[in-house]
Amino acid sequence: MNVVERSSLIIADDHPLFRAGVKRLIEKVPHLELLAEAGDGQTALRLIEEMRPHVAILDIQMPGINGLNVTRRLKSKTETRIILLTMYNDEAMFLQAMEYGAAGYVLKDAAETEIVNAVTAVLNDKYYLSPELGGLLLPAKNRSGSKPASIISTLTPMELKVLALIATLKTNQEIADILFISKRTVENHRVNIAGKLNVSGTNSLLKFAIQNKALLPEI
Repeated sequence: MNVVERSSLIIADDHPLFRAGVKRLIEKVPHLELLAEAGDGQTALRLIEEMRPHVAILDIQMPGINGLNVTRRLKSKTETRIILLTMYNDEAMFLQAMEYGAAGYVLKDAAETEIVNAVTAVLNDKYYLSPELGGLLLPAKNRSGSKPASIISTLTPMELKVLALIATLKTNQEIADILFISKRTVENHRVNIAGKLNVSGTNSLLKFAIQNKALLPEI
């Protein structure tokens, strides 16, 4: 998306003073237009579904439906790019956010200096992560102790494509559509890839794919 065009936003946070601060930052940028604000997740979800903004900035911790669950409910239903705000450097929460389709992940303490950069990034179909959270993407050794490059080299060309698409947060169905294979075949590939990489547990394959995206082919 060309950011010189006017782009619409919605902000959702249960702290009015914080919303006001973000609003002031957004209003200083000529190509950004704030459509609405919300103080809870249910209202945010309704506004996004009704107004279809280009970007929604959501606090993870909100009354009712939290920001993570708003993101989950919107996945594959709207083209709105979601930026989540967090107070915590929490790996599990970050990976959950990525799996649900968040495009940005910003520390609330850094929002004053980063939010416009984050909005600009996601409007250009990029992902944004606060630099202070960069440790969440540092490659970790798998349980066998092998280096990522060496174990990735054991994957077949199709498995490499599947893993590369996992790194871009595609669902199994989306991967199947892109590669012209069945969803079941994608699921089988995921099992085989996890076995070769010697990773297990919720989101472990997603984490490995994101951490080692630079080693994977572009699809």
